[in-house]
Amino acid sequence: MVLRRLTASLKEQHWMTIVIELVIVIIGVFVGTQVSNWNANRLEHAQTQRMLTQLSPQLNDFKDYMNAAQMYFSVTRRYADTALAGWHNDPRVSNREFVIAAYQSSQVYGWNAGASWANVLGLDRLRDIDDPEMRSELAYLASANYAAMNADALDTPYRRNVRRIVPLPIQDAIRKGCGDRFPLNHPAIVSLPRQCPIAISAGDAAEAAAALRRYPDLVQDLQWHIAAVESFTGNLRPFEYATRKLLKNIAQGKS
Repeated sequence: MVLRRLTASLKEQHWMTIVIELVIVIIGVFVGTQVSNWNANRLEHAQTQRMLTQLSPQLNDFKDYMNAAQMYFSVTRRYADTALAGWHNDPRVSNREFVIAAYQSSQVYGWNAGASWANVLGLDRLRDIDDPEMRSELAYLASANYAAMNADALDTPYRRNVRRIVPLPIQDAIRKGCGDRFPLNHPAIVSLPRQCPIAISAGDAAEAAAALRRYPDLVQDLQWHIAAVESFTGNLRPFEYATRKLLKNIAQGKS
């Protein structure tokens, strides 16, 4: 219709009408383009928000792991303190408690997702995120070196050596009665009992304790192990901070 009127106006040289018709055409094209761009941006924003929302379960799992790891290693630290007291012949620590603590202080719990976790987050997602804070958090979590969070980082000489000395039947009993626990509702999360009330005969406990005390270098190995665990849990803090911030921003609908 507009084109037909424009053609007719050209033939009749109605210049004012021609100008008005051209303005109408230009405005129509401009408005149509803006509406199209607005719809495209709205759909892109919705897709980005949906992508971030879909990340929430994995991010919550990661947060739960870090919380569990902090609690897990607070328990092993208590066992380590008891073991050190046992090596120093503290009368308050029985042979049974000493042997159990020496073993339990070597227990470790690490995050072994590594590259697969980085792939879940995906650096390719960053271009779709407008919020600079969220983009920074996601970039950190997607590109971080997860090797520092693997259990291998805690495979210290103490862990290896103490398990060479504690008799295997006692190790089996500790693992069965007081080893890692996996909640039914969250099998990826691990906890370690704070107490280990398993029965060990007085003779077996005395023999195992004497064997441990014949290796005083294990005290230094344990101190090294404690330092490695402290470094490990310290490395979790920036991951935990970024994860919590990202989850908070997702919950607020930012993208």
